[in-house]
Amino acid sequence: MKTIQVKSGNLTNSRRAFLEKSGSVLAMSVFGLSFFTSCSDEEDATPQAPPTGGGSGITVAGNTITIDLNQQTGLANSGGWLLIIEAQTLVVNVGGSYSALTSVCTHSACDRNWSYSGNRFTCSCHGSQFDTEGNVLQGPANRPLERFDTSISNDILTITK
Repeated sequence: MKTIQVKSGNLTNSRRAFLEKSGSVLAMSVFGLSFFTSCSDEEDATPQAPPTGGGSGITVAGNTITIDLNQQTGLANSGGWLLIIEAQTLVVNVGGSYSALTSVCTHSACDRNWSYSGNRFTCSCHGSQFDTEGNVLQGPANRPLERFDTSISNDILTITK
């Protein structure tokens, strides 16, 4: 039979550390979701799910992204947006003009956990919020998202990174 020695100081410290971590996780699970979803300034606080750019009408070639606006009807109306995962790019229709930003959050480099509501992109990794120009509205991010040039010709939106 083996005898296992446990120092009471280590057991107490381990138990205390466990309880502290467990309490933090519990608090975030109870309050965290409601905190992040209630930051919208629109009446409907439920963020839109991101349409992805994997569908037809989107071509990614090097630093150039082309989007056929006749095929990608999600961008037809103001507030419509896309997350193009393969190009790490967010695209939004802002009153008939288009803004394109990197989808790589400047806080922790998350690149595919985005929502859009109330003219704000929210990175759901840690809650940073950005306007349609990429400017930080709420941290923890402290640097803006990179913005890309856009142009339209014959219903083809071209984004140059």
